[in-house]
Amino acid sequence: MALIGWPELILILAILVFLFGATKMKGLAKGLGESVREFKKVTKEPPDDEQELDDSIKDVAKKMGIETDGKGLQQILKEIENKTAND
Repeated sequence: MALIGWPELILILAILVFLFGATKMKGLAKGLGESVREFKKVTKEPPDDEQELDDSIKDVAKKMGIETDGKGLQQILKEIENKTAND
């Protein structure tokens, strides 16, 4: 099974432009680009719920007197656990 080369892609693009028109194709390309950009953004950023949870854990740690600057969430959780176990 052969792969599609540049000549075939150009032919397909020309047929699509002929069928749908250049304006419609521009809108489709723009929509596709925005969708891909949004998908990448969502996959890189943690969901708001997770961020709120992280912030809540850090607030609890600060109220317990645990320093959170420069520490990972797992380390903060271990320190909270150790502090509660010792009390």
